Amino acid sequence: MKYFAILLLVTTMISCGSSDDNSPTPLEPIDYTDINEKEINVYLTENDLVSETTASGLHYIIENPGDGAKPSASSNVTVAYKGYFLDGAVFDQNNAGFTTGLDKVIAGWTEGIQLFNEGGNGMLLVPAHLGYGSFDYSSIPGGSVLIFDIELISVN
Repeated sequence: MKYFAILLLVTTMISCGSSDDNSPTPLEPIDYTDINEKEINVYLTENDLVSETTASGLHYIIENPGDGAKPSASSNVTVAYKGYFLDGAVFDQNNAGFTTGLDKVIAGWTEGIQLFNEGGNGMLLVPAHLGYGSFDYSSIPGGSVLIFDIELISVN
């Protein structure tokens, strides 16, 4: 029994030892900022698009700024949208209008929707750090750039 206890202790110590490879553990977030920036720039070039970029790294294209009320970060808004990945695969869509508080959505929406007035529309290209981060969320793989075609229907 004494030898079994020593064997168990040695086995535990070996299995918990440090690894020589510096790969992150599954629970450590990965910073996709530089990778996402390159992916977004390739997408813009391939689709002959020109975007503006905020200090946080959000890319946006305003097709029509709108002429109604402008929301704040705590506004309740109704937005029609289509959300898709860089390859064009749609992960979510609501053409009738989705009503929510801008303080209850991903950071890319909180920041991006404020760039439009009521009646405005355009595109948000949201890097992972302003979306769902480096971890999988529902059908969205971690590290994904999210693209949203949006129309700000109303500031409620």
